[in-house]
Amino acid sequence: MTLNFLGLIFFPLLVPALLIINNALASDPDIIYDYVSPQNSSVNGSFFTYTGLRGVLHQIPQSFKATKVTLVEFPALNGQSISYALFQYPAGSINPPHIHPRAAEFLFLVSGSLQVGFVDTTRTLYTQNLQSGDMFIFPKGLIHYQYNPQSVPATAISAFGGANAGTVSIPHSIFSTGIDDVILAKAFKTDTYTVKKIRSGLNKP
Repeated sequence: MTLNFLGLIFFPLLVPALLIINNALASDPDIIYDYVSPQNSSVNGSFFTYTGLRGVLHQIPQSFKATKVTLVEFPALNGQSISYALFQYPAGSINPPHIHPRAAEFLFLVSGSLQVGFVDTTRTLYTQNLQSGDMFIFPKGLIHYQYNPQSVPATAISAFGGANAGTVSIPHSIFSTGIDDVILAKAFKTDTYTVKKIRSGLNKP
């Protein structure tokens, strides 16, 4: 009788504790060896070296340019939970609103200045004006952007907490798909003429 009574008292306390332990153990697993080696090939220092950014810093693009270093470009990142991107912003250019569904982004502004921001799940906008040497974190899965309002170029490097963070461009995901013009016009409280103009602008090279 006493054991049953104690069970009724402690069982409701035990269930949440087990759930907490389970959630604590459900984090991203570490690889169980040093690295994931490629099949049917030997590994040397070249496997752990990426040279795809050589010379890129000396180029001046006509529009915003992102040069990614993810699992796709650099197989040695497999299982390492990290990737990079080099961002180049000519004067007046923007990295349009987008999300990374699988990783946070940690941006370091190498040169120039940027206006950056993200929107959280309560629709609160957080913005900041960055100067050379500043860093800014964009939380995982939240809509964010970067804009260079100055007359000189800006350059930034971002680290991501995943080998393939993924990028979903908000404008392209909405206006470059098969969603009907009428639906988009109603959703954005505008007219179909405006929607068609946005679509045509996104389709330009």
